[in-house]
Amino acid sequence: MSDLRNWVAQYFRDTNSLLYSYLISLPLLLLYEVLIFISQPDSDQAVRISVDVWIKTLFAHFSNNILSITLIIVALIGIVILYRERERLSKLKPRYFSIMLIEAGLYAFLLALLLSAFITALLQIMQPTTIESLSTLQKVALSLGAGLYEELFFRVILVSGLLFVFKYFISAQWLAYATAMVIAALIFSWVHYIGAFGDPFALGSFLFRFLFGLALNAIYIWRGFGMAAWTHAIYDIMVVVYG
Repeated sequence: MSDLRNWVAQYFRDTNSLLYSYLISLPLLLLYEVLIFISQPDSDQAVRISVDVWIKTLFAHFSNNILSITLIIVALIGIVILYRERERLSKLKPRYFSIMLIEAGLYAFLLALLLSAFITALLQIMQPTTIESLSTLQKVALSLGAGLYEELFFRVILVSGLLFVFKYFISAQWLAYATAMVIAALIFSWVHYIGAFGDPFALGSFLFRFLFGLALNAIYIWRGFGMAAWTHAIYDIMVVVYG
């Protein structure tokens, strides 16, 4: 029993690192781009995740080959992370990646079960539905993209940025974390209702997305970007496949 506890403790220590988060996130980027290309060969009319569109619009100011810029930036980030985590490379355990995916799938299943039950019991409504006009392959592609790009923006940039600010103004660390997580979750939910492709506002869907964002914030702080990204992606795929 003690050997199992030691193994679990070692697994969490090792996978709570930039190295594992970066490496396990790469398949999300590659699968997203490949599936977008396969399911939407007409790139001029491709439906993409809104955060992806924001980022690629920014990159478009520097070059017309937006995908190349994206891959170059991802590679440069990877070089920095691999150099910073170079001592961990020799101790990298490839089997951990499959366990991390199982862990993310468990989180996604629990979130689907708990949040759906909570919202339904509270407001007697169903959770937000997917875009029915898209094909299943398009929905899977967008699910992967949501896991990658929304977690990159709302967790890595927004939550980390808010934490950086609040730690200077709030002496109690737990309160700084709680404030950052709640504000980021509110923004995450609110963003889904703005813009030409935003959903019509509904209290139930807003509350669902707020709680979902809050849960992902907790996973990001506790387990890192890679786990939050895959949890988000797997949850969205579950919604696509099982409704």
